[in-house]
Amino acid sequence: MHGTRTPLRLWFWAAYLVATHTPGISAKQLQRQLGLGRYETAWLILQKLRRAMVAPERSPLRGEVEVDEGFVGGVNPDRKAGRDPIGKRLVGVAVEVRGAGSGRLRLTALEDAGRRSLGPWVVENVESGAIVHTDGWRGYAGLGDLGFDHRPISQRWRSDERKLILPRAHRALSNLKTWLQGTHRSASEKHLQVYLDEFVFRHNRRRTPMAAFQTLLGLGVAHPPSTYVEITADVAA
Repeated sequence: MHGTRTPLRLWFWAAYLVATHTPGISAKQLQRQLGLGRYETAWLILQKLRRAMVAPERSPLRGEVEVDEGFVGGVNPDRKAGRDPIGKRLVGVAVEVRGAGSGRLRLTALEDAGRRSLGPWVVENVESGAIVHTDGWRGYAGLGDLGFDHRPISQRWRSDERKLILPRAHRALSNLKTWLQGTHRSASEKHLQVYLDEFVFRHNRRRTPMAAFQTLLGLGVAHPPSTYVEITADVAA
């Protein structure tokens, strides 16, 4: 909000709508709700709020954690099956196991699914010593040497049993795709990470929407301001 010309009352309304509206809110919807004259103003408010949704000192995932990765993006007829990246963006998924349900979530846009990318990403997001469940992809080889109790699951299952492999991670990725396509239609590659951060923020506070609103305001104070030039420069980069 530093140096903003938009009334603070509108900023607080925007933060409330973003934090408490269950399916999320698009820039066009926010423009209508706040009665803003320019779409660009609503878009910039959303971009700034998304950049305030990550706690600077958040604790890593612990206990038992499912780790997987998958692609998000539009349909591309030239893309092959599996981990072919054509027309898609790779996203890493890590979610805590809480009984039959899911605990805290982490999502990160990854460059590739190689060992050099996946290993450091798991180290950054999961507590050392945690039980880490993955599929049999070779990119996860070596997690045991990085301090985790790595328990890979064989993918040589019958088709009707494959749904049992990493169900929480698969559910999170499926919900992410539905959210991106339903609320936002799409997310540009340059800004994908802040959309992922928003989804994580919503997931981890899905049972406490009012606390989410207060948390968003608090986190905004902990982050340095993001200027219009910085945000739009990401688009042109």
